[in-house]
Amino acid sequence: MSAEAVPGAPVHPRRSAGRRTGAVRRRGTTTGRPYDRGVKSVPGIREERYTSLAEKAYAEIRDRLIMLEIRPNEPLDDDALADELEMGKTPVREAIKRLEGDRLIVTYPRRGTFATGVDITDLAHISEVRSLLEPLAARRAAERATPAEQRDLLELADRLQALDLATTSNHDLMQYDAQVHRAIYRVAGNPHLEDTLVRHHNLAIRIFCLFLDRLPDVDDHVGEHVALLRAIASGDGADAAERAAEHVRGFEVAVRSVI
Repeated sequence: MSAEAVPGAPVHPRRSAGRRTGAVRRRGTTTGRPYDRGVKSVPGIREERYTSLAEKAYAEIRDRLIMLEIRPNEPLDDDALADELEMGKTPVREAIKRLEGDRLIVTYPRRGTFATGVDITDLAHISEVRSLLEPLAARRAAERATPAEQRDLLELADRLQALDLATTSNHDLMQYDAQVHRAIYRVAGNPHLEDTLVRHHNLAIRIFCLFLDRLPDVDDHVGEHVALLRAIASGDGADAAERAAEHVRGFEVAVRSVI
């Protein structure tokens, strides 16, 4: 097991001139306001709406953690994060506290705050929960989607189908995966189910991203969403539940094939 897969093992921050120790690093060449970077929004899907700076900070830091832009066991500097997100320290600290409850961050007395490690032995536990609840969410979404939500889901399916998934980077594919799942959870109309599934899907994505460059057929995995979205939009709860269950099974099989 790699060092970053050992839960709770801190990674010593790399030091460089002009940068604070433990600051979250900017990656890539993305421009614009830092808190707009997060998980890529798929055209046709309702984006998350934030009611406070704390919620915005939570969403941005969460997405950096699950996409491994903040690596497992990497130290977090709330001052540096506040600077990057162009907001005060209070909403960042509130977000960090909330992310501890999501098992994405851990704080050790006198040592600091770190991204949690990715423990591959959690795969079976996460998949067990998702295999039961993902089909339920898909079924409920099919049963409860309003006409407007059905249109949105169909438009999203059309846009995903039009994407050239074979040439889309694996990183972007996982961003699309996250957006689609969150949309389904919202349409299911059960906030408790949504919270549970979002938390477990976030943990599943971290495992997936750890092996992303070695996983085969990531585009096929994300492409499965098209038929799933169409089943939900058509109101076919049984078909939606079956497709969701198969999607979760495929995720676990894919990861285990490269461990």
